[in-house]
Amino acid sequence: MTQQPFSRPGAIDLSGLGQPAPQAGARPGGAPTGTPAGGGSSYSVVVDEQNFQSLLEQSMTAPVLLVFYSRTRMPESGQLADDLETVVGEHDGRYLLGRVDIDAVPQIAQAMQIPSIPLVVAVVDGRPMPLIQDPLPIEELRTALTQVGQQFTTQGITGRHQPRSAGAPAADGEEEVVDPRYAPAQDALAAGDIDQAVAEYQKLVDSNPADVEAAGGLAIAKVMQRTQGVDLAQARAAAAENPDDVDAQTMVADLDMLGGHVEDAFTRLVNLVARTADPERSRARDHLLGLFAAVGNDDPRVLAGRRDLASALF
Repeated sequence: MTQQPFSRPGAIDLSGLGQPAPQAGARPGGAPTGTPAGGGSSYSVVVDEQNFQSLLEQSMTAPVLLVFYSRTRMPESGQLADDLETVVGEHDGRYLLGRVDIDAVPQIAQAMQIPSIPLVVAVVDGRPMPLIQDPLPIEELRTALTQVGQQFTTQGITGRHQPRSAGAPAADGEEEVVDPRYAPAQDALAAGDIDQAVAEYQKLVDSNPADVEAAGGLAIAKVMQRTQGVDLAQARAAAAENPDDVDAQTMVADLDMLGGHVEDAFTRLVNLVARTADPERSRARDHLLGLFAAVGNDDPRVLAGRRDLASALF
């Protein structure tokens, strides 16, 4: 993924929209506004001035992706939008995609000060973060969105969008809901009750050990549980003074995970495994395996971490 500074950090302000909106119900190619573009994903909407603010508000529930493109100016950007719609549909509500044709709605591109196309922006809690600024093959898109989703999971962002019929956005004021299986755990997280979240995720894993998302949620909830009230500076100082202390090193690895420094966490524990002998080595290895589960076993960083762990063990 290509990541560059975005020109307008923070919440998006549409007060500067000055050009007239496109005619309701029309978009290039003749498809009506609000119908699914491309493959017709249940998690994709065509963006116009009327639904844009509502779309951004839905980022308070789960991440929203905005893809800016123009088939007339850059056909490859239109293909990226089509492929992204396909990949978003494969994530079953983890993302909601807003397709922004800058020829049809130049006002939105101007309001967000889009520097070039294509551009894919993730919006979480109303705040935009640039993700992709180049046309990518669909397999690279799949890898990118998987990595982004796992990063969101490590940060406790686990909500999901409802599928919408015919790709239409939810009406103003309509509340998005998450998968009901995970609602009790996520409600507990939202309330700051980490212990209850761990208990709820544990129930899901006990009832269905094959539920990968529940296992990942349990793993990250346990990381949050272990790090409650921990002072980061003190933890790092303790780890620096005691490089072979398993408790000190695993605590900093947990804090790195919560801070999004996944590879740093893995490297710290792989090096600890290499330096220690049983029983400390087993404790460090088991802790690292738990962090792998929190990120997801298909993540390239986990695959690399497993190779490094194998080398450290043998």
